[in-house]
This record gives sequence, C-alpha cells and structure tokens, in this order.
Amino acid sequence: MSKLDIERLKAIVGPNNVKHDPADLYVYGSDSSVHRAAPDAVVRPGETSEVQALLRYANENLIPIIPRGSGSGMCGQVVPIHGGIVLDMKRMNRILEINLADVYCRVEPGVIDDDLNKALKPHGVFYPATPASSRIATIGGEIANNASGVRSVKYGATRESVLAMKVVLANGDLITLGARTRVEATGYQLERLFVGSEGTLGVIVEATLSFVPIPTFRAMGMVLFDSLDDAGDAIGAVMGKGVALSMLELVDSVAIKAVNNAMDLGLPDVEAILLIEADGMVKEAVDHELEAARVLCEKHGGTLTQLSYDPKERAKIFLGRKKLFPALSMYSDSMVSTALADDMAVPYSKMAETASKIHEIAERNGVVMTAYGHCGSGCMHTKILMDTSKKKSWEGARQAVKEIYEYVHSVGGTTSAEHGIGLSKASAFKREKADSIPIMKAVKAAFDPNNILNPGKLFDAPDDWVTATDLRYVASK
Repeated sequence: MSKLDIERLKAIVGPNNVKHDPADLYVYGSDSSVHRAAPDAVVRPGETSEVQALLRYANENLIPIIPRGSGSGMCGQVVPIHGGIVLDMKRMNRILEINLADVYCRVEPGVIDDDLNKALKPHGVFYPATPASSRIATIGGEIANNASGVRSVKYGATRESVLAMKVVLANGDLITLGARTRVEATGYQLERLFVGSEGTLGVIVEATLSFVPIPTFRAMGMVLFDSLDDAGDAIGAVMGKGVALSMLELVDSVAIKAVNNAMDLGLPDVEAILLIEADGMVKEAVDHELEAARVLCEKHGGTLTQLSYDPKERAKIFLGRKKLFPALSMYSDSMVSTALADDMAVPYSKMAETASKIHEIAERNGVVMTAYGHCGSGCMHTKILMDTSKKKSWEGARQAVKEIYEYVHSVGGTTSAEHGIGLSKASAFKREKADSIPIMKAVKAAFDPNNILNPGKLFDAPDDWVTATDLRYVASK
C-alpha cells in the first residue's frame, strides 16, 4: 500500500472532512462486533463526484477503501484489518425523491432508516425492512448487509425493497443498476448482487426503494410457554399452516431474566415467550390471522395473553424484545453479551431442535447463550454471555461457535440471516459455501481487480475470528 497523501484527500473532500489523528482512528477502528483495527485515515465524502475521485486515487495507489455507515454491524464488516481509508458515508444523507404514484423513493446511502420512515409517514407509507438498529442504521449499510427486522416474516429483507441503485466501482466509474419498476427482466439483475456484498464490490451512492402502505389495523399479543421445545414446535406449526403474521418473535428464559434484571418489566417466569402480531387494512382479517395463530400455539402448550390493538399497549408488550440486545449484559454481573454466532437461519421444522441445541452447546462449553429472534422468517438469534476477562471463556466461545454452525449447516440452515459475515462468521461461511466461493472470487475480481474494496472480508477473511484482529476485550486471566 502506498503512503496516504493526506493533502490530496483534503483537496477532494475539504480539510474538515479528513480525519487522521489517533483518537479518530481509534473510534473508526471498531463497529458493534468484538473486533478492532485502526484505519490510516477517515474521509467523509458529500457528493458522488467526491466518491469517484477518492476511489480513483485509492485504486491507482492500491489503498484499501472501507465504506461505512453508522458502524452498527455486529460481525466486523467495517473493521479495516488492512488499514487504508474508512469512507464515512453519513454526509450523503439526502432523501432525493418520494414518488407516491410509482411507489418508490430515492435516497443517498447515509440516510438513517428512522429518518426515512419519518419522511414517508405523512404519505401513509413506510419502508418495511427496518432492523432493530433503525435509529442509527443507514440505508447504505442495510443494503450492504441485506438487513431485516421483526417484520421480515411478512415484508421480507432489504433485498425485497431494492429496485435500483447507483454504484461507484473501484476504478471510479459510476454505474446505474436495476430500474424504477416493480418487475424487470433485462439481463443480469446486478443490483441484487450488491445487496449483501458488504462493501466488497462497489460503493453505493444512491438507492431506489419500494415502500408499502401503513396498515390501518395492527394487533400484538404474548404467548407463554413452559417448554422451549413447545414454543419451537408452535413456530413450525404457525408458519407451516401459512398464518399471515407480521411478526413472530421468540424470547427464551435467559433473555427474559436479562430483561427483567435490566428493566424490571416483570415478564412472566416461563421458559419461552412468543410475540405474535398481525396487521392489515381490514380488522376482520387481522383478527382471523391472530385467532389461527392462537389455536395453533395452544395446541402446543401456549397461552395467549395481553392481546391488544392499542399502540401504547403494543409498545409495552414489545418493550422487552426491543431492548433485549443491550439488556443481555445484565443477565449476570460477571458476564458480557458478545455478538458471535448470532443470527443463523434454519428451516421452520428445526426451530425447536435449534433452540435446545443452542443451550446444550453453551452448557457444554462453559458459556451462557440465548435463543431468540425473528423466528417467523427462520432467523434464530443468539448471543454468547461470558466473562470476557478469562481466556477460558474465549476458548469455550470459540468451540461453541464452531459447534453451533456445524449443527446449523447439518440441518440445512445458513450462517447468517441478516447480520452478514464480515470477520466473525467467515470460517463458517466458507465451509457452507465452499463450492460457490470460486465463483464469488471471480465476481469480486471482475468488479475490483486490485482488491481495494473492503479487503479481508467474506471469503478473504481469516479463518480464526479470535485472532483476526485485536479484540475489544482483554482476556487477562
């Protein structure tokens, strides 16, 4: 890598938009994962032409470019393990168009998810892919990771909402992909290739997204289970019968304890809770779906409670799940919640078995793990809770991650449902996709022959996530 010409970077984006002092490099060296590695500079472009100029400079000098939104990713996607330039895209945050007649909006990549939905709400529509981090997550980051959220069971992941995009390639060329139409059969749909590419193929500078009407009616309820296996079986039954829920979330006993410790919510002391929600334009249709879900849950030992259409009541029911991620570190004073094997997806019929397997593997390896998440879309979230100051805890976590992914792959599941691969899941990803990785590498080489775009991620990431970077935690004993 050539030495960075800081003055040239300042000439492209302005002196106030280049950061290279140690404090800034430290901040931009990590995301929400366990990893940390410092860049050589942070650059904040404000226009597409600036992104083009920056990439031309980087490509000529073989300098890594790491596109970054808000850094809310959990797998190390934006950690610059080979140094280089972190491209902070948050200045490019304009909503360019809201077209109600043609059902799309155009946005720059730095637009915050919640801000987009605030702008759409007065028009009676919303962008549905919203992840839990929507308060800070940028649209560019969501596209790069194919993010999704609690309503993915009905509305799908980010990919289902992306119609078109503009992308700057490694050599600085600007290309337009996709179309502003609901359907397209015009050659290779390359815009879909960029969804989930984690910044390795190009820098997204504009996205055209579809939206949907805000439902007139929405109701949520809580279903209590004395058995985690029964809750898992109920998920399979509800989805297998085609019940059209807009949310189906699992919360296990570990998560319940953590939330109660953190927020004193008084959630019931049960083995598992399912949160069910239905929405629509006709109340009778919403009632029909919720009744169908209730009947199936009761057949598997569940008890429906707190069903409500009232927005304040719904918010209260959902509060524990909404705050679950930060609350997990309150499970025990001696444990920290870490994002490692945290968002696999499995077939619906394997939900119950997967939940039990997570706890079995955790116990065997001396850590605590949760089983929760967007189970209506097949996503099983988990976090590893451990004493991060102990080397033994990290050894147990490493083995637990390995065993969990071996199991997930054995039942036809996949390594990541919505958080992506980055560094933390690279080894499992490479095992799962071994026969298609040569094709992925060929695609990468076609778009980025000098390998400057987020190098060292996905199939190029180190196999051992523990030694891939400096960890944000110090194991001193």
